[in-house]
Amino acid sequence: MRRTLSTLLLCAGALLATSAFAGRSCDAEYPPKASTVERGLTLAERTLAALDASGDRVVILARAGQDLSKYGLRYSHLGFAYQQPDGQGGHVWRVMHKLNQCGSADAYVYRQGLGEFFIDDLWRYEATWVSPTPEVQERLLALLQDPKNQARATQLNIKAYSMVSYAWGTKYQQSNQWALETLALAMEPSATSRDRAQAWLKFKGYEPSVLTIRPLTRLGGRATRANVAFDDHPNDKRFSDHIETVTVDSVFDWLQRAQLGKAPVKLAL
Repeated sequence: MRRTLSTLLLCAGALLATSAFAGRSCDAEYPPKASTVERGLTLAERTLAALDASGDRVVILARAGQDLSKYGLRYSHLGFAYQQPDGQGGHVWRVMHKLNQCGSADAYVYRQGLGEFFIDDLWRYEATWVSPTPEVQERLLALLQDPKNQARATQLNIKAYSMVSYAWGTKYQQSNQWALETLALAMEPSATSRDRAQAWLKFKGYEPSVLTIRPLTRLGGRATRANVAFDDHPNDKRFSDHIETVTVDSVFDWLQRAQLGKAPVKLAL
């Protein structure tokens, strides 16, 4: 069934907070341009058509919100796109993901429509996703759709946010890290804490990206941006400029390596 662009937006709704600026800089001087919104919604519509044709019920969906090419990364942010019954015998696609609150030190988990997912400040109008194996999809869907315990899907979320949080730490948590740890919870029901989720990920061979971030860059980021912190990284790694954090690229590589998902599918305008 074909849905219009307006329907893509009507499917949106915040799970734990309601802010029109979630995941954005909140700079009132630079509101989104109409052309930007239109391109984002066009990307959402084409992604919707591709997902409907795929036969999947859950995918790991990513976008390119920032230029991270200097770190060898193509995508910046991911979440779970999944089918939700619409009450009329059909379904809508929702996206569950964690968003930083206006560049602050806080972040929350949201359920949104595809339209909202792709109108957040995009660096490149491109969507990519990994189709998990049938078993992973089944377990994720049970977690994301659980009507009796909606809080279970967010139980590993913490508010304290750093966009470069240490992959094996628990002081902060960035968006991709929440999604990866929640995937671990879906696959291993005993992974009810972040420590246990991370232990399962290590057991399954997940390896974070290692970013080379020099001292002056670290100092500048920490001094000028509330959503950047490095004090959770082990001193030996931090002072050797090795910042280990969860990235879209590392998650996608691991899903294939661990035989938990297929090769990424890319869709660009």
